[in-house]
Amino acid sequence: MNIFVEQETDMQIFRADNHEAELVGWGVRVLMVSDPRATGTESVMRRVSGFGGLVDHQDELYAGLGAMLDDPTGYGLFVMLCDELGGLEVGQKAHALLRGSNCTAPIILISNEVSEQSFPEDRSAPILLRSPLSAVSMRVGFEHALRERLIWQAA
Repeated sequence: MNIFVEQETDMQIFRADNHEAELVGWGVRVLMVSDPRATGTESVMRRVSGFGGLVDHQDELYAGLGAMLDDPTGYGLFVMLCDELGGLEVGQKAHALLRGSNCTAPIILISNEVSEQSFPEDRSAPILLRSPLSAVSMRVGFEHALRERLIWQAA
């Protein structure tokens, strides 16, 4: 394993050359649906990218659903910021439409209407995250959504 040293002002950052392998979502395609003007859009896209995800963004719900259904095996995760698109109820309807169309990708719904975050064991149920989103809850939700992928990487 090679060690690289990056110099940043007075600080050195050490990282192994295989740091990509440590990223939970390395290479997973993520379809995110949100209003591009929404407060959390930019930060969620940055966080998901930081976890190794490749983010495709749609700003209209039905365009996003259409993209998921047109390429059901191409996306490994569906993320929706619900508040500016009609609220959690609209997110739940999107979830029902995707599951009714046999889309099996994990789904994360983010809304300020979520009173208690949910990380269900049932893979077909959506992960519910409370907005405004913290870095920790996004990381836990992302890892939970891709937990089967983590098992395959460990094998």
